[in-house]
Amino acid sequence: ISGMHVQRGFINDINRRAHLHRKLTVLGGPSVSAAPEYYPEVDLLHIGELGDATDAVIAHIDETLALPDRQVMYATGERVPLTEFPAPAYHYIDVANYFLGSIQFSSGCPYRCEFCDIPALYGRNPRLKSPEQICRELDAILAAGARSAVYFVDDNFVGNKKAAHDLLPHLIAWQKRNGYPLSFACEATLNMAQMPELLEMMREAAFHTVFVGIETPEEDALDAMLKKQNLRLPILEAVETFNKYGLEVVSGIIMGLDTDHEKTGETILKFVDASNIPLLTINLLYALPKTALYDRLQKDGRLWSDDEAANRVSNVKFKMSYEDVTRMWFDTITAAYTPERLLKRYRYQCEHTFAKRRRGVQKVSRKKFWFGMRSMARVLWNVGVRAYYRRAFWELVWPYIKQGKIDWAMHVAIVSHHLIKFTDEIRDGKWEACFYADPAQSATPLPDAKSRPRQFVTDSRGPCAPSSQAAAAPSQGVAAL
Repeated sequence: ISGMHVQRGFINDINRRAHLHRKLTVLGGPSVSAAPEYYPEVDLLHIGELGDATDAVIAHIDETLALPDRQVMYATGERVPLTEFPAPAYHYIDVANYFLGSIQFSSGCPYRCEFCDIPALYGRNPRLKSPEQICRELDAILAAGARSAVYFVDDNFVGNKKAAHDLLPHLIAWQKRNGYPLSFACEATLNMAQMPELLEMMREAAFHTVFVGIETPEEDALDAMLKKQNLRLPILEAVETFNKYGLEVVSGIIMGLDTDHEKTGETILKFVDASNIPLLTINLLYALPKTALYDRLQKDGRLWSDDEAANRVSNVKFKMSYEDVTRMWFDTITAAYTPERLLKRYRYQCEHTFAKRRRGVQKVSRKKFWFGMRSMARVLWNVGVRAYYRRAFWELVWPYIKQGKIDWAMHVAIVSHHLIKFTDEIRDGKWEACFYADPAQSATPLPDAKSRPRQFVTDSRGPCAPSSQAAAAPSQGVAAL
């Protein structure tokens, strides 16, 4: 078994069911490595990354499959260098069945953001694969059927700026050699906007999306969480710079910080509108084990126990009241993702970001062509015909479709449909305010969540996008292509 903290309930359930059949269980991955105490019933624990502990687990299994009398823990002392990692066995699966491919170039991040567990788990000095390894893995991904995008899952793509700079010419050469079959995405710190030569190479290599942990537009909050790299240049200027190189920004936003106040939600909405970032993961603060935040809050008695947190969406005792924080989150996210607001931001992206991308001459196979046609048919039916905001959608994308920019229209349709549907579910009371919380723990619904139904403007053409008055009713509402 392997998984992250959010899958804790599922991990323990798998373990329970395996034991019903007297099967030996082994657990590894980031969650158990950070908090082995979460899993007292698992037989063998693998703590840390691939290394000598992995050899010990394999040796144990070779010797016996009997359930041990007590839990056995193996901790990695010597890690396998990333340069010795084999390419994943992509030939055993059809990668075309997956929305997004993934690849790892580096592991670790030099920064010490208070809420982040990456430095404790993977170190502050990024370890690297070679550019040649990355190209071989891309060859394997492509041969196994990849046809859309590949995400660099590095903790920080520019954690080692020189290494990223050295990698990019290889990616450019790979794209040219293969006819630009894929686009790339990554996650990085905001200070990447100060690296114009690197950004130009990323544009040439067809990087289309960058996830940036902006966290908050409030400078005192960034200073308090030790995210000072976000203060090196104005945030809006950095986002504009990314857009200039064809990079759509996806942003992480945290609410429930100690510095939050009753106007924080309004400040975030102003930032959303000013930045024109379409997709933001607006998330409540959660204290992860092995972080400075966890240690500080634990020392101050500000962490809910597992039992206490069962009906809450976070383990943090906020400075503001729990009801005020969750209400502010609800009002902010439902206002940020009204169709009008979201599609307005996408109009900006089409004009100022997508238009700046390098458009490589792609090889289109018969299989890829028909996949595209089927996908377009589903999108146009579900968004262009059935969606209640279809009129606003067509007003945005029809001019681009006439220009042959169908990929823009499909991207806008798919991501906006996901976000609008997600937000409709929040309004209906099916809300998840913290992506780190165990979904098995039911969040207490907002008292009037279901009393705020969607409102529609109706004319002779039928329902269309909600009116501005309806969009303002809630007090002003996973992955990129």
